[in-house]
Amino acid sequence: MRSSLISLLLIAALSVAGCGQRPAADAPDEHAAAEDAERGPHGGRMLRDGDFAVELVIFEEGVPPEFHVYAYRKDRPLSPREVRVEVELTRLGGKVDRFSFTPQGDFLRGAGEVREPHSFDVKVRAAEGGKAHQWVYPSYEGRTRIAAEATRAAGVKTEIAGPAVMPELVEMAGRVEVTPEGQGEVRAWYPGRIMAMNVRVGQQVRKGQVVARVESSNSLQTYSIPAPISGVVIQKNANVGDVAYEEPLYVIADPTNLHAEFFVYPRDAERIRQGQKVEVRTLSGAGRVTAPVEAIVPVADLNSQTLTAHVHLPPGASETFRAGMGVEGVFEVASRQAPLAVRTKALQRFRDFTVVFAKVGDTYEVRMLELGRRTPEWTEVLGGLEPGTEYVTDGAFLIRADIEKSGAAHDH
Repeated sequence: MRSSLISLLLIAALSVAGCGQRPAADAPDEHAAAEDAERGPHGGRMLRDGDFAVELVIFEEGVPPEFHVYAYRKDRPLSPREVRVEVELTRLGGKVDRFSFTPQGDFLRGAGEVREPHSFDVKVRAAEGGKAHQWVYPSYEGRTRIAAEATRAAGVKTEIAGPAVMPELVEMAGRVEVTPEGQGEVRAWYPGRIMAMNVRVGQQVRKGQVVARVESSNSLQTYSIPAPISGVVIQKNANVGDVAYEEPLYVIADPTNLHAEFFVYPRDAERIRQGQKVEVRTLSGAGRVTAPVEAIVPVADLNSQTLTAHVHLPPGASETFRAGMGVEGVFEVASRQAPLAVRTKALQRFRDFTVVFAKVGDTYEVRMLELGRRTPEWTEVLGGLEPGTEYVTDGAFLIRADIEKSGAAHDH
């Protein structure tokens, strides 16, 4: 509940502080202009100059997005061979895409793909009948402008996209156990009758503390039995009056001396090595620690054919992890450098795409990504983002909310 309230307050802060960056009431609104622009018979944007007009369409049915241009005089179709067209798209950051056109059927077809996002300042030049025509207009989608003080207050952070070392991860199930050296059995030194049992299950004891007294059957003398280690009594296997022989009277465990035992299946056995880093986490995911593989037991279980990998947990882990708990482990079995990667936490959904938000000055805009391998920290980028781009890592959902609120449309 508190988290939702904080998110709403942050979105409100972005809206209020960002308002100063939006067009004034008497200035043209590019989003409203895109929605109000005249549409032609093919659903494209109509650009008029006297009796002459062109309809600019981004066509993407069964093909990568490409420009189609239809020409008209007095609203009657013109042969595409009578018209010459050029289009320039200036993207956020200043990069310019240029398109030439050739006649195809009843339209002019642009050479090349109109890359996502379809967000740019458009310049169209056309020539027909010895006359030149030109139109310039903004056509933005997935873009918003927010004052720097608003994003700082909301905790929005950015990084520069570039190469990253990405680990190869293997996930396994396991359980937490007390280490062998973290357990001690209290046994009678000589057979005899138990005269006293001084502690109970769950009680904390210290090393050397007298926990039982036994009368020797041979000497009939009573001797004291101390605790071999400090810890908690987890088993009590006898009572006063019983005869102590081979069965341990108590089992004591040190709850801070823990390791996780993971079940390594044959397909992963050759990839797991001593010393590899492992993220051990509770089944809820709330508790996490990172520790190395301490040892791999080389004997396979007869039924499951699994080996056991031991991961020693640091002492502080006992506040979250308990013996007997089921856990998950993420083993880092290898790593390689990705030429371009972004933080996984930066990824957001926009339309049907996975995106990050690029930042140029106070302006933010979507970048539709083609993705490769993914880890909890990094995601490889195969396309859709230029190396060196500044992008939002923390607070990306706030940028998305502001873009959705502003109604930055996909204008064709």
